[in-house]
Amino acid sequence: MIKIKAEHKSDKNTLTDQMIAAELLASVKSGIMNCAMALTQAATSETRSMLCDQLSKAVTLHEQIFDYMHKKGWYEVHDIDKQLQADLRAADTALNLQNDDQSKQ
Repeated sequence: MIKIKAEHKSDKNTLTDQMIAAELLASVKSGIMNCAMALTQAATSETRSMLCDQLSKAVTLHEQIFDYMHKKGWYEVHDIDKQLQADLRAADTALNLQNDDQSKQ
């Protein structure tokens, strides 16, 4: 089992835990799609077996990241209003980080 641990940083120039988790989730989704596509093009049973194993591990990792984000209230798939509010908060945070960074220059 892969453990996901994000540490909170107080420095405004660092990414937030939510930003890191969202980027990781997007990257894992992309990896799942690429692995599935490679699986359909595999020429040998050994390659297909290896890709099936990798695909299964990637789906498990996706589940873990999603669960982490959902528990934090960052990913509300069953309540569009809550998800919209979470997205707006994330956008505000990103803009604030950008504005803080520009004011320091």
